[in-house]
This record gives sequence, structure tokens and C-alpha cells, in this order.
Amino acid sequence: MSVRRLVPIASLLVVALACGSGRDEPVPIATPSDAPAAPQAERDGSPAPAPSEPSGSGKDATAPAPAGSDEPRGPAPPGPGDVPPTHFEGREIAQTMSFVGAGWLTRANRDEEEDTTRLHQALGLRPGQTACDVGAGNGYHTIRMARAVGPTGRVIAVDLQPQMLEMLRARVDEAGLHNVETIEARPGDPRLPEGACDLVLLVDVYHELAWPEPMLAAFRRSLSPTGRVALVEFRAEDPEVPIKRLHKMSKAQIEREFGSRGFALAGSFDELPWQHLMFYERDDG
Repeated sequence: MSVRRLVPIASLLVVALACGSGRDEPVPIATPSDAPAAPQAERDGSPAPAPSEPSGSGKDATAPAPAGSDEPRGPAPPGPGDVPPTHFEGREIAQTMSFVGAGWLTRANRDEEEDTTRLHQALGLRPGQTACDVGAGNGYHTIRMARAVGPTGRVIAVDLQPQMLEMLRARVDEAGLHNVETIEARPGDPRLPEGACDLVLLVDVYHELAWPEPMLAAFRRSLSPTGRVALVEFRAEDPEVPIKRLHKMSKAQIEREFGSRGFALAGSFDELPWQHLMFYERDDG
């Protein structure tokens, strides 16, 4: 298989947009009204089978930091009995969408609605870079990233739902790409290699992370010296964006969560139809 499986474990990860939260809000026209949420056991960090050893050749994408590293570890990932928070920095954490609704992620009019072509132009990926797609789902953005970094680069696609990753691998193989690796993450731990990522992309994913605090710490550790996190979220400031409020974020809220946790705002792109695109780098000051 041309897609290397680096970390097979069982659990799940946030991906793209969630379904309805049970509130008395109108169903957003941009999300499927019947897309099921992920099962509770997968959302709350219930015990998962122990991870097996990485398979395949090449570098283990979840290798630990080098011995003697003085990098701050940040909050530890949650344990099997830990209960995830319902709120973080004043916002309610949204539920995740099950793999059953994965077809919506590759809907024919997604580029028209979200201008994903322009999004990827703004990301500025270059050949030879390492790009990480967190909450990759069935690979809508992974495919574009893999083409952008070329055969000398690599894309690490991360998701907690093994079913999503199986769909992603099939799409990567169909596209004839050989520079994509997959990681099946744990709740609160994306298992990204430390210091390796030139870009960590989260598209409509971050607001659904069940454990934001340890995930932010993990993203920070994963960045290369010049690496950036690219955060894409539907604009809460714009009432015309046809998405439920629970699945939107304001710039102020994003900055509140990132700015106090070792990140510095490196720039933003405000020309997408519905979404913020904000870039963060490590703040080592």
C-alpha cells in the first residue's frame, strides 16, 4: 500500500463540521441535518486498546522528543478515566461528526461554498515541506496538501476514527500519491512527531476537540522552528454565515485560547467566504 500506516490504535478524533447538538436552533444549510454524532464512548476518552507498534518502513511519525530535550511538555493527555470538559475558555465544546456522514466532506459544491482553492493558495505550502492535516477525515484537504508538497515532501494525516482513515487511504491510492502517512490518534493526543511539522492544518476541527488544552500543547511541540498552525473556523462575527453558533468561533475567542498557550499570531487571511484563516507560530519569548 502506498499510504504508510504509522500508528494503528482505536478511538476517534474530531473532523470537519459536527451535526446538530440537540438545541432548538435551525439546521444550518451548510451542514447535514442527519449526520450522526460520534458515539459517546469515542468522544469521552473511554479506554482504547493499547496501540500496537508502528508498521512499515521509514521514520516513526510519533517518535518521542530526543533525549535531553528541554521542551516544556505542557498538560498531559487525558487518562482512561478522565471526563472531558464541556466548556473551554467560556465556549461550549461541540460534538464531533461520525464517519457515517463522511460523504458530506467531499460534496461537489464544497469548493464553491468555502473557496477551498483559495484557502490552499493562502497556506503557501512548498515542495519538500512536512504538512500535517489534523482531523483529516476522508482526506479532502490531505490530497491537495500532498500535491502541494510534492514527492520530496510528506503529509501526515491524523484522525481518531479508523473508518475515516480507511476512506482517506483509499482516496490517496486512487490519486496515485505516495507521500501520505496516517496516524490514528488518541483522545487529547494527536501523536504528531515533535519538531517536524512545517504546517499543522485544522479545518473546522478545533472547536470540536474534546481536550483542547493538551492538544494545543501537542500542536506546539510538533512545529518545526519555522512551523505554523493554520486554523480555519467559521466566523462567529458574521450572522450571515449559515452555520450553527456552536460551530463558529470569533477571532477574539481564538486568540484567547491560543495566545495564552505559547502561540503568537503570525497573520490572518480574511478573504474566504465564510471562514477565518489564522496562522500561529511558537512564542518562545
